[in-house]
Amino acid sequence: MKDQVTLFEVGPRDGLQNEKTVISTSDKVELIERLVRSGLRKVEATSFVNPKWIPQLADAVEVLNRVRIHDDVVYSALVPNLKGLERACKTGIKEIAVFMSASESHNKSNINKSIAETFPVLQEVVEAATDKGMDVRGYVSTAFGCPYEGEISLTAVAHVTEQLLKMGVYEVSIGDTIGVGTPKQVKERFTSLIGQFGSDKLAGHFHDTRGMGLANVYAALEAGIRTFDSSIGGLGGCPYAPGASGNISTEDVVYMLHGMGLNTGVDLEKLVEAGEFMERVLGRELPSRVLQVMKKTGKEGECGNERYTAGKSNIGTDAS
Repeated sequence: MKDQVTLFEVGPRDGLQNEKTVISTSDKVELIERLVRSGLRKVEATSFVNPKWIPQLADAVEVLNRVRIHDDVVYSALVPNLKGLERACKTGIKEIAVFMSASESHNKSNINKSIAETFPVLQEVVEAATDKGMDVRGYVSTAFGCPYEGEISLTAVAHVTEQLLKMGVYEVSIGDTIGVGTPKQVKERFTSLIGQFGSDKLAGHFHDTRGMGLANVYAALEAGIRTFDSSIGGLGGCPYAPGASGNISTEDVVYMLHGMGLNTGVDLEKLVEAGEFMERVLGRELPSRVLQVMKKTGKEGECGNERYTAGKSNIGTDAS
């Protein structure tokens, strides 16, 4: 395996959008800055979806205008349409993300449009953002299963992925929105998609609903994927996907990758501190297993027979 893996932290957006308690703007800004201090270099900070639908993220403009911008960090935000892009342009953001589903039913529930009706809307957003010098990332939801339709064909996933790439997005994140994927399915689907589009155009987005999150990351790694979305503490869930639980935990993914000798650029101790901060903000424990263990063990762990300090693996880089 190539030894560098990029993590796209989605906690400040995807992680918080389902929280019923409104989190202060100051705490959101503090979370983002803690994540950046841990070494994460790609952070999805918020969303410009209509605040009526996601009230938690109504302060998107203020959050982005208050975050200290670092030149080596990509700050991204979800943008559904031109009106959302107009709000995003009131900030200094250089990247946005567009989203849709491989499932007709989920797409209608989430976006209130069919898949065919969604393409021209997103095309307008991508073209307008590109004209403004922004990079655009894409999400394909329910790529491994839908809460309404069940199994989704690989053909449907590939079709939506192809259309997004043709629009001009630089990368498409393939999402297991309800956490039904299994390692065999994940490896097969990513192997096929990589064959069509190349590994550099694809990322993995997994939820841990059935405890398959890390196994699916490993399967995608074997297929050739080197970019993964993850959420601090395992926060998250989709408001339009009944039963979807949190995203894979950034702490858990980093621990596994470092134990495999793969590089992330992330300091696990500082990452755990960001998770602990969110536990204090929310007033509850978060589902990340590594977070819970490292709070109790002095922030060190074991990996096989090797003992290592968080974020500094002493296992070789040949993980093939």
